[in-house]
Amino acid sequence: MINLILFELSKIFRKWRTYIGFIAIGLLVPVVIIALSIEGQNFMNFALKNIKDSFMFVGNLINGYLISYFILQTLAIHIPFLIVLVGGDVLAGEATVGTYRMLLIRPVSRFQVLASKFIAGLVYTNLLILFMAVLSLGLGSMVFGTGELIVLKSKVYIFASDDVFWRFILAYGYATLSMTTVFALSFFFSSLVENAIGPIVATMAVIIVFLILSSINIDFFKSLRPYMFTYHMNNWRLFFSDPVDYSKVFNSVLVLGGHIVGLYGITHYLFVKRDILS
Repeated sequence: MINLILFELSKIFRKWRTYIGFIAIGLLVPVVIIALSIEGQNFMNFALKNIKDSFMFVGNLINGYLISYFILQTLAIHIPFLIVLVGGDVLAGEATVGTYRMLLIRPVSRFQVLASKFIAGLVYTNLLILFMAVLSLGLGSMVFGTGELIVLKSKVYIFASDDVFWRFILAYGYATLSMTTVFALSFFFSSLVENAIGPIVATMAVIIVFLILSSINIDFFKSLRPYMFTYHMNNWRLFFSDPVDYSKVFNSVLVLGGHIVGLYGITHYLFVKRDILS
């Protein structure tokens, strides 16, 4: 099984599209850092203008932690597209180059083939999020240093510098789970077609439609929100509240985990039943 996973990883990382996500993040993080180094103070003045007359803020508020928090906000829109570039091609790519029959007549079960591809995709997803975490935290801290983290929600939270890092660890871990859900969705669509473009478009369309439905303030759609994975994708923000509402975190983890297991189960059924002779 390990050899199968390594083989699938080698196929993933031999394709140029695999590196688009790393290149995009590698460009995005320095651009954000440069922008905040130039306009950071104006940004903070604008963000705090409503409360600046009532409180005095001292210390290094524009720091590596703030950079990382700002970059995490891009997850819902940008990172899913980078994930589906690979996820949509994992299975559909085999059909595109005509290697499905060769792949499935090998002396390994279809379960092992599918599982190895899925695990290889999970490794890619984890590496992409890890790269973003290390680059944003590392580069941001090198340029701006560390310090207190100010988070503006319905309340204003200011976390001490020694009370932040563990929150980022859990937030990035949760973000990985969210992006795994996106990968599982693209993996499912990839099993249905013979061209990688279809799964990419279909996955992004589902995400956009779900985000739109989640924002419509009608009772019917409000009742559906808790079951939409998009509603839970940004709940990494829960780790930047005090106290952390772990019951909400656990509920979101169950919903996202349920989507992953369900999508993989459906994909497995379709893959096992796939006719390679037609």
